[in-house]
Amino acid sequence: MTNNDKLIIAQNIALIAGIFCTAVAILLLLNFWQITKSDPIESKALEALVERLKDEPNNEELKAEIRNFDLLARKAYFNSQWQVKTGAYLMLFGAIVLAFALRVYYSLKSKIEEPDAKLENEITSRILAQKGVIIVGAVVMVLAVVASFATVNHLNYYSAESLTAQNETTPEDEGIEVIEIKQSSGSEKQDGAVEIANQEAGDVSEVTESTDEQSVEPTTSESKENTAEKVVEEKPVSTSSGLTLADVKANHNSFRGPLAQGVIFHKNIPTEWEGASGTNVLWKSPVPKHGYNSPIIWGDKIFIAGADAASREVYCYDRNTGKLLWTGVANNIQGSPATMPRVTPDTGLSAPSLTTDGKAVFAIFATGDVIAFDMEGKRLWARNLGVPNNHYGHSSSLITWGGKLLVQYDTNSGGKVLALDNKSGETVWETVRDAKISWASPVLAEIDGKYEVILTADPIVAGYDVETGEELWKVECMMGEVGPSVAYDNGLVFAANEYARLVAIDVKTNSIVWEDDYYLPEASSPVAHDGLLIVCTSYGVIACYDAKSGEMYWEEDVGTTLYSSPVVADGKLFIMDNDGEMRIYEFGKELKQVAENELGETAGTTPAFSDGRIYIRGDNNLYCIGE
Repeated sequence: MTNNDKLIIAQNIALIAGIFCTAVAILLLLNFWQITKSDPIESKALEALVERLKDEPNNEELKAEIRNFDLLARKAYFNSQWQVKTGAYLMLFGAIVLAFALRVYYSLKSKIEEPDAKLENEITSRILAQKGVIIVGAVVMVLAVVASFATVNHLNYYSAESLTAQNETTPEDEGIEVIEIKQSSGSEKQDGAVEIANQEAGDVSEVTESTDEQSVEPTTSESKENTAEKVVEEKPVSTSSGLTLADVKANHNSFRGPLAQGVIFHKNIPTEWEGASGTNVLWKSPVPKHGYNSPIIWGDKIFIAGADAASREVYCYDRNTGKLLWTGVANNIQGSPATMPRVTPDTGLSAPSLTTDGKAVFAIFATGDVIAFDMEGKRLWARNLGVPNNHYGHSSSLITWGGKLLVQYDTNSGGKVLALDNKSGETVWETVRDAKISWASPVLAEIDGKYEVILTADPIVAGYDVETGEELWKVECMMGEVGPSVAYDNGLVFAANEYARLVAIDVKTNSIVWEDDYYLPEASSPVAHDGLLIVCTSYGVIACYDAKSGEMYWEEDVGTTLYSSPVVADGKLFIMDNDGEMRIYEFGKELKQVAENELGETAGTTPAFSDGRIYIRGDNNLYCIGE
């Protein structure tokens, strides 16, 4: 093959590569222009359908149309993102081929004999024209690359720009507030009063005793509960902090209860109440500051947290009387930001639920402040992990095991999971994760005799050794803005997210057993128990699956928003909607509703349980439900 033949081949390859790159670049620019003209997050057509649904709440065909439209919209959006990303890689490949072909072309051309003088002007003109084409092509490709990156990250940019100013709640009135506490036993009700005092200064606010001598006394059933709570007997599994699995099951020490799995082991759970009339409402206490964290319980104490622009606080109540025992303030923490980070109203500054090992209670806020108090409200330690780069607000709840406080810290700046020493707050281990930002919370599971902390984010679901932080397994299967935590049952991990899919992962083989993409949760975490899986969508559908096969047993559209996570307790399924209505079902393969109960105020948190009691945090009050 002569040099002229090679020259022609190199020229043709360069021409084809140039045309290919130009075409891909133009398509990328057109795609970017189209996305900027049509908002991928908010759909006017979907908004119109939702408005129609308000006028036709019982129109099942319209509900199905809305679900199908939403499913198609999110599939189209993420398919568009995949196309743009793939196009960027194809254009890069084409550019490399073009550059190589041009290099070969000019190298071969330089070896050909020098042209006659009369052709020099013509050749110079051609070279200038070629350079012009190359420059224009390079500009188009650079613009396309910029557009592709902007398109891929469009969701994050949109969310950041659409943040509203921080929703500052109005501080509670200073002084003493008297609230009514109701109990019902048959047709008789007793009234009492609890005084709640707020102090702005100091880390602990003591609550004075009520001067009313008719303070509510525990009922006979409560007294029995306090002296000896019955739990399922099992061999204690001790941790380095003395915490055992039996201790965890006897209490409710984390978001979604024991090991954060959503399965409760208490009995005699009430199924009927009404907040407005006080029926089976044993007490109701106001919460000083707003927060979306769920209650946790240890012994006779119940803990929640609240925050606003002025302060971040932890509250300890007597769970038998509703009396506020102490308030711990998260202040004077080195590294804590002087101004609060921007958060959205539906997340706020205090979304993560607390956790406790029975010796101390731990809290984290959207500022990145982590703080520990002993059970009497004495501050033990506090530190700042760095303000989380989170465009909605940090919401991953805490959990403790083995003397370690486990923190999922997946942000826009990168993913990681940390273990802090319960006694000192010092870092025991820290593992960097190949994950993007997540709003999900850690879940514990015993697998092959070893406790793992299981996390979900975009794009991985992974398990880590609690003792060392070593990544034990991972499966790439998630996408989007992951909010729901995983469910676990009998060797299977269930992960799901709106704009992604529902998957069942066998942790021993690191394989996906089955998957589905029809009913997907946005915030509510699924629960798995005894071979069944429950999933709740944000648009109000509850679905029950066979955990091993993925077969759907039943579904129900309740027609309201579901952010709270479903909980299994006493053979029943408890689901709270955002309006404060609790639906109770028999936990089984057939749809059997037991009751519907109204709290009397909005509530999007997950309830806590003890024998004969349910504790629910509403927007303004903390409730104790019991017969």
